[in-house]
Amino acid sequence: MYLELQRQLAGHLRSVLQAKYSIEIENVPVEIPPDLRFGELATPIALQLARTLRKAPKVIALEIVEAIGTLPGFAGFEVAGAGYINARLDRAAGVRSIADSRPSDKDKGVARMGHPEHVLVEHTSINPNKAAHIGHLRNAILGDTFVRLLRAAGNQVDVQNYIDNTGVQVADVVVGFQHLEGKSLAEVRALLDELKAHGERVDYYCWDLYARTSQWYEQGSAEENAERKKFRYATLHAIEEGGNETAEVAELISTAVLRRHLETMLRLDIEYDFLPRESEILHLKFWDVAFEQLKQTGVLYFETEGKNKGCWVMQRPGAEIAEGELDEDAKVIVRSNGTVTYVGKDIAYHLWKFGLLGRDFGYKKFFKYPDHECWISTEHGEAEHPHFGGATAIYNVIDSRQSDPQANVIQALRGMGHTAQADHYTHFSYEMVALTPRCAVDLGYTVSDEDLSRPYIEVSGRKGFGVKADDLIDKLIAATREEVEKRQTSRDEAERQRIAEQVAIGALRYFMLKFTRNSVIAFDFKDALSFEGETGPYAQYAAVRIRNIFRKGGTTPEAELARLAEIDELGSYLSGEENEDIWALWLRAGRRSLVLDQAIGASEPAYLAKHAFQLAQEFNNFYHKHHILTEEDAGKKTFLLATAAVAFRELVTVLGWLGIETPEAM
Repeated sequence: MYLELQRQLAGHLRSVLQAKYSIEIENVPVEIPPDLRFGELATPIALQLARTLRKAPKVIALEIVEAIGTLPGFAGFEVAGAGYINARLDRAAGVRSIADSRPSDKDKGVARMGHPEHVLVEHTSINPNKAAHIGHLRNAILGDTFVRLLRAAGNQVDVQNYIDNTGVQVADVVVGFQHLEGKSLAEVRALLDELKAHGERVDYYCWDLYARTSQWYEQGSAEENAERKKFRYATLHAIEEGGNETAEVAELISTAVLRRHLETMLRLDIEYDFLPRESEILHLKFWDVAFEQLKQTGVLYFETEGKNKGCWVMQRPGAEIAEGELDEDAKVIVRSNGTVTYVGKDIAYHLWKFGLLGRDFGYKKFFKYPDHECWISTEHGEAEHPHFGGATAIYNVIDSRQSDPQANVIQALRGMGHTAQADHYTHFSYEMVALTPRCAVDLGYTVSDEDLSRPYIEVSGRKGFGVKADDLIDKLIAATREEVEKRQTSRDEAERQRIAEQVAIGALRYFMLKFTRNSVIAFDFKDALSFEGETGPYAQYAAVRIRNIFRKGGTTPEAELARLAEIDELGSYLSGEENEDIWALWLRAGRRSLVLDQAIGASEPAYLAKHAFQLAQEFNNFYHKHHILTEEDAGKKTFLLATAAVAFRELVTVLGWLGIETPEAM
């Protein structure tokens, strides 16, 4: 409701300004005041026009209010302070509008371009060389949540998980298998079969092997270490070349680890549509096609002098180079030895994403979800497959350390003349996840006195110090299960386990989402699982509390919302200071589309997490103040039940967009 009324008022003000002052203003500011005393909406437009019209803001405000007249959904307008215009809503009409505003009805109009888009969101993108860790969870949860928001707004969204199966991380694990453990391809295959037979995890095995290999590179003398690292580069070259035993070991390991990653993410209800792999980008010669396009459009040029002599380079974003001046800071795309940098391959990949490359992957089915298949790239795939690529907008969920490479890809697109695509390319950046010292101790790590005094401790998969995603999920579920056992003694084993999983996953997802993307997170078990404060369990418990109200009352939220139509004098239950909290709760419930619009516009799911918390908080305040089931006035009881019902509907909807389920009990 809020978004619709905000747009309605802004549009009407535009017409008033045009008619009265012959002024065209595309975006008339309409805000939500900090306190209901100032109305439900307000605009500072009179203050902004004072210099243009050469009048006092208050005089302009009075003229505008007179010209506004009546507007559906609004009770009136008033001038406040030096020239603010405050708008007061028709409360009864507002309540009925919010009650009728089901999620499937209103949110489709939020699409940012005014119509639904074909959006491609790339997230997770874990190197397939070891188990997923806590930092990967932040990426995946952010990306998955944003996908849910885009779909709620009516967009067609494809979810892709880029797999770098030819990079140095995979090469290091292959070095570990072939040179530290001395295993052949057949022996590696036999090991994978043995691990599977014993219920052991290949990604955990590779976690330890990767750490051992990283340490092995640094354990000897300088000469020994230099020789050992030659294995890395030889292995990397063999993997990229393909058609040899080393490449087959890499394919075997990376595919097995990738499957484990998908299983881990499925525990969080995170799914994918397509898994493009770097091996196919190399073998299908995506770069060759992109290279020609980049040269033809003048984005790349061959450097004949300076430190980049012999390289194909491009100008960095924002660089200002005088004519004839040597650009020593140019970004190298093709090295002097002919190898392509990461950015070069990424430019080719993004040309494909936008349908601009003129070449495509082969596709085959890889992983089955309950309601769809996840496909993976291959050189020669199945004839019948879904269409991937050709998006109108792209969001890449990649950590903030990759800002420079991402900016270079956008610069290349813009330089090639693909301005619209560059404008719809968003680097959805985020900061790292660390551990609180308390959490590190809980996980069994030895923490120094110095580290205990720090606000957080960084993790490192290369050093083997980190939190595996599955271990974290298991520990959260175990901790939650202890509480469920105490509180839900009458429920059977399966029900108690299901509740524990829902609360644990809700706690984890909410913790990862409540911080803005560019904040460093220090994860802590106790904070995440708390039933007090801004947590997932707090919001879930508010929904459970409402469920119990309707269970005890022998009715349903849907039935009570429908019964609102029977109340003729809704306004009497909304007027007076004693009912301000009820109106505030309805207004909070009416912000769903507005907050969705803000979250998508700013690429910031934290806005929606905050909204869920505030909704739960305002319901709890309402619950403690009003005796819903024992209210003697039949009309007011119906209204109080409808208030609880709309809070429940909105909580379930918004938590669902955050990927958080609402348990039957807690």
